[in-house]
Amino acid sequence: MFIVGQKYQRSWIHDNFGGNRQSGICPSSQGPYIFIFSGSQGHQHGYKDQWINEKVYSYTGEGQVGDMQFTRGNFKLYNHQNLGMRIFLFQYIQTGWVRFESELELYDADYFETPDRNGDLRIGIKFFFNRIGAKPLIRPDQLQLDFAADTERKNYEIILPNSTEREGLVTSRVGQGAYRKGIIHRWNYQCAVTQFNDQRILIASHIVPWKDASDQERLDLDNGILLSPTYDALFDRHIISFDNSGKIILSDQISFEDYKKIGIDGKERIRNLSEGNKKYLEYHKSNL
Repeated sequence: MFIVGQKYQRSWIHDNFGGNRQSGICPSSQGPYIFIFSGSQGHQHGYKDQWINEKVYSYTGEGQVGDMQFTRGNFKLYNHQNLGMRIFLFQYIQTGWVRFESELELYDADYFETPDRNGDLRIGIKFFFNRIGAKPLIRPDQLQLDFAADTERKNYEIILPNSTEREGLVTSRVGQGAYRKGIIHRWNYQCAVTQFNDQRILIASHIVPWKDASDQERLDLDNGILLSPTYDALFDRHIISFDNSGKIILSDQISFEDYKKIGIDGKERIRNLSEGNKKYLEYHKSNL
C-alpha cells in the first residue's frame, strides 16, 4: 500500500483512508488499517518513539493527561491482530509531510512512569512493535521479571493497576518494566560486555543513577546498559567504567589480582556505544 522511504502528505492519507487528522494513533474509517505518526513532540514529555534495534520500534500510547488506559487507539493497537487490522508507521519530516517507515505488528507492551502534559507523574503505556515478518530473537514472556510465572500464562493481558498497586509501582519503580525491556532490545538481548544472553540474569543498569537523574534521563535508553551481574555490581558502585571507545576502565579500589579472581582481565570492551551512551558515561567516569 505504501513505499518505504516515500513521502506522503498526511492530508492525502486521510482523504483516501479517513481517520482523525490530528491524533498520533489513527484507525482508518474506510478499511482495516491503523496509521501511527511519530514526531519530536513527545520529547517535551520526557519520552520519544524510536527504532531501538533494526527490528523493534517503541511507540508511546495516546493520552496526554493522567494515566494512559488500554482504550480507543491504545486498545486497537494492542488488539490489532485479533481485530484483523494492519499497522502502518509514518515519521514526520516537515509540517504536513510524513515518511513511510514500515508496516508493524505488535510484539509486546508494558508500563513506564512519565510526567503528563501538566508535569504530574503518571503511568504511561509503551508499545513494542516489530517490522512485519521480522520476529525478534526472543519471546515477549522471556522479558518478564517473573520469568517462570509468565511463561505459564496462555493469555497475557495488561491491566492498569488500582490505586494501591499504583502507589507501590511509583515507590518501587516496578512500573519501569517498559524501560528494562527497551534496554534489552537496544542491546540485542545480550550483555554489552560478555554477550551472555540469559534474560533472567541480565540487569538493565542506569548509567546516571536513578536518584541523580532527571525525569527525562530516567527514561532515556541512552542512559542504560545491559550487563551481567558481576559487571553491573561493579559499574553501579563506580568501580569500573568505560571510555568513549568502549574499553573498560578499572578503579584502583580493587587490586588487579582480585579483578582476575572474578573473571575481569582489563581487556573487556563494549563495541556499540551510541553517542548518547558516551555523554552519560562522561558523568559516570567522573565518579570512578
